[in-house]
Amino acid sequence: MFYNTIKTFIQGGNTTQPLGPTLHMLAAAESGVLTLILTNPIWVVKTRLCLQYGAEASGNKASEYRGMVHALAQIYRKEGIRGLYRGFIPGMFGVSHGALQFMTYEEMKNYYNTYRKLPIDTKLATTEYLAFAAISKLIAAAATYPYQVIRARLQDHHLNYTGSWDCIKQTWRYEHMRGFYKGLVPYLVHVTPNICMVMLIWEKLTN
Repeated sequence: MFYNTIKTFIQGGNTTQPLGPTLHMLAAAESGVLTLILTNPIWVVKTRLCLQYGAEASGNKASEYRGMVHALAQIYRKEGIRGLYRGFIPGMFGVSHGALQFMTYEEMKNYYNTYRKLPIDTKLATTEYLAFAAISKLIAAAATYPYQVIRARLQDHHLNYTGSWDCIKQTWRYEHMRGFYKGLVPYLVHVTPNICMVMLIWEKLTN
């Protein structure tokens, strides 16, 4: 919603006007920042719930989160707003993921329609939308995935880092480049079909 609204505003309502890579990235980056501000607390809770271990072994039942609402309340009570926005700085770098993905996707569509000598807003076939969405996601993931590793580690309450740079240094020191790409394969298996369906449904339902 943010992306399409910003892009339409830049185009002045003329969907046939090409924006070019820079403006596509600008629209995607702005929408990414707005989305991150709204959703970062949810990512923190999701990470904490996924990484909830050790409480039973230590007998410390009080440290367990009973669910999403309880986790939100506990994090806010013990850590304040800052706790809900852990990993926000790496998340800001992660805005580049969406910016790169949307820019690549839009530019591929525009180039393809220009190659066919058609207006850039000409509708494509289902397979073409799926292919462009998958390629753009793979390119963006390969370029920006490390920020997701850093963000998840900063949000893990079992680990102690003084900040993003400390997390980066320790990851490099003990795991080298491989550490920054842990979980990439299951991530791609999960998100690639997801983004393909999202983009396909969006393109089919909009004029």
